[in-house]
Amino acid sequence: MIHPTAVIHPKAQIASGCEVGPYCVIGEHVTIGEGSKLHSHVVIDGHTTLGKRNEIFPFASIGLKSQDLKSKGGITRTIIGDDNTFREYVTIHSATNDGDATTVGSRNHILAYCHIAHDCRVGSHIIMSNVGTLAGHVTVEDHAIVGGLAAVHQFCRIGTMAIIGGCSKVVQDVPPFMLADGNPAETRTVNKVGLERNGVSAEAQEALKKCYKLLFREGLTIANALTRIESEAPPLPEVQHLVQFVRSSERGISK
Repeated sequence: MIHPTAVIHPKAQIASGCEVGPYCVIGEHVTIGEGSKLHSHVVIDGHTTLGKRNEIFPFASIGLKSQDLKSKGGITRTIIGDDNTFREYVTIHSATNDGDATTVGSRNHILAYCHIAHDCRVGSHIIMSNVGTLAGHVTVEDHAIVGGLAAVHQFCRIGTMAIIGGCSKVVQDVPPFMLADGNPAETRTVNKVGLERNGVSAEAQEALKKCYKLLFREGLTIANALTRIESEAPPLPEVQHLVQFVRSSERGISK
């Protein structure tokens, strides 16, 4: 299942059931889990670990050196889970500093030309549409969606089940369960469709609508809005996660 034109370092670890297509290049410190498929012209290098059943399309490159000019060498890692799809020309870079890692979870769908930069922490069940771009140190929580041509600034966080509209410029954190759009991105409403698709209860959806109004429509400071949410909204897990996310924000939230 390995094409004769593929260039694979003899120390690379490729599990059983993998397919490696024409002109792929796999480096010395790469581990690929069973059942994974590399189409053609895929480059995987650096200290990179891929889990099981990942599918990688032509001209994607994974695990190469960070583009961060502060990079001083050392061992940096790229760690990827199971059942991901990486479409054409996707780039995922290793971390910047010795001992650090760029991480991607499982069951993500990363479409063509997307970029995941150094030190990003990308969760699971995420969709990044074409040319979505994450700068360094970005965190994306589970079940989030990044629209096509959207760009996320360094150190921003995208909360669980949030959705970012296409062509948006994200310069602050996008709270979980919300829809953000624009340049710069603003939180527009609750991500109703995403909540329904992910099985969030009707009670939690109503509570999140109330949270949205207090955070973004009542003219309150963030601190006062959070105080009112904690006193007025039911203590559901979704509400508690939203409060914790907003309270821990370092860049502020997209309002």
